[in-house]
Amino acid sequence: MVLIQVLLPVFDNDSRLFPKSHYETMAAALTERFGGVTAYTRSPAEGHWKRGGQPTSRDEIVVMEIMCDDLDRAWWSDYRQHLETIFRQEAVIVRAQEMMLL
Repeated sequence: MVLIQVLLPVFDNDSRLFPKSHYETMAAALTERFGGVTAYTRSPAEGHWKRGGQPTSRDEIVVMEIMCDDLDRAWWSDYRQHLETIFRQEAVIVRAQEMMLL
């Protein structure tokens, strides 16, 4: 089994809140395709990163998790690019890890 996590920004690059419908549409599509999704939306997580000698950047993020039997890398790559367009991001992080239900 695979756990897939999608990290999405709460605000755009001009500090405007993304519409709630972006996340609702995504949750509905992922539920339809994979049978369910867990969305961590109530208390956004914080992401911090540095590039070279630049100051530390900070983002508030929403995390969506999906569990599935197999990882379709090509589908997820295409979907990540779709999300980058919708959320106007240079990169949206989609990560996967093997997992075992206990």
